[in-house]
Amino acid sequence: MSKTILITGGAGFIGRHVAQALLARGDRVRILDSLIEQVHPTRARPAELAADAELIVGDVRDEAAVLKALSGVDQVVHLAAEVGVGQSMYAVDRYTSVNDYGTAVLFQQLIDNPVERVVVASSMSIYGEGLYRTEGGELRDDVIRGGRNPDGSWDPLDEQGRPMTPVHTPETKAGGLKSVYAIGKFVQERLTLTLTQQYGMGGSALRLWNAYGPGQALSNPYTGVLAIFASRIANGQAPMVFEDGQQRRDFVHVRDVARAFLLALDNPRADGEVFNIGSGVDRTVEEVALLQAKAMGRPDLTPEIAGKARAGDIRHCIPDLAKARDVLGYEAREDFAEGLAELAEWVARQEAEDRVVEARRELEMRGLVA
Repeated sequence: MSKTILITGGAGFIGRHVAQALLARGDRVRILDSLIEQVHPTRARPAELAADAELIVGDVRDEAAVLKALSGVDQVVHLAAEVGVGQSMYAVDRYTSVNDYGTAVLFQQLIDNPVERVVVASSMSIYGEGLYRTEGGELRDDVIRGGRNPDGSWDPLDEQGRPMTPVHTPETKAGGLKSVYAIGKFVQERLTLTLTQQYGMGGSALRLWNAYGPGQALSNPYTGVLAIFASRIANGQAPMVFEDGQQRRDFVHVRDVARAFLLALDNPRADGEVFNIGSGVDRTVEEVALLQAKAMGRPDLTPEIAGKARAGDIRHCIPDLAKARDVLGYEAREDFAEGLAELAEWVARQEAEDRVVEARRELEMRGLVA
């Protein structure tokens, strides 16, 4: 039987894909989104938002707007959030207001207007550094990196000064909150799991890795790294890579992310749980920049290696997807090479303003790049 699903922040990159997947299977979709200028420069309804999705333009911090959006809703996908590790370190009040207080307002209304289930978008940034193994085989979940090592390397070292190897990070790893953004995502996650349980609703959190695909905000310098690279390449500039480019990440296609949300909405076994959502394949950031430049027909634009780190960045974090596979039945389906080709084709039809240098200057001015 079809349901009515509210997607907060649903006019954004991930929300539009979740909406499309829900509509394709016959559900009704309502979206609450404030259409902020950083993500939506024209402040107009995005052309890529499905025509069948109802859009309420409003702020998740506005009680009246949230109450209106919840009317007649069966389930909620909570995506509304300010996104960006670097920017969160100086726009502290803005990020905390939207991510923490906005989630509190949503649940204040849900107490009197409960739904079947709430699925919140969390983030791999909650972990800080991922799980590591020492040369002696010891697993370490408490790694804290202090920046570049005395020998010029970047990988975390054990007490004997030996580099440790990143391994797959399970949901049981303790958090290592290194940015305001990570703190906000942790708050969103905990509020969702605590209050849904208290008030008889189902609730779960998806810790998303680096989502990519057509539809990202190319002119937003704090969006996903592949969109940032694409904006640079589209403007004839080399991708800018922090540190030495050898930090490892998992890049997951947005359609796989959308499927994960549907699986969590449908499965009562997800209630009270958090799940890693990624592709299952990790790559270095430098490798990805090279592949993207090639996919966009500019293999000559080799990455510009900054040799500096941003405050809040982590070195390595790769997901253990066993729980998502076993409980949700989640498996990533999208091929990375095909995904990059699709992204390149989409970017070629867009106008992208390259604001990466401006964003880096802002971070440097505030002492957040070293």
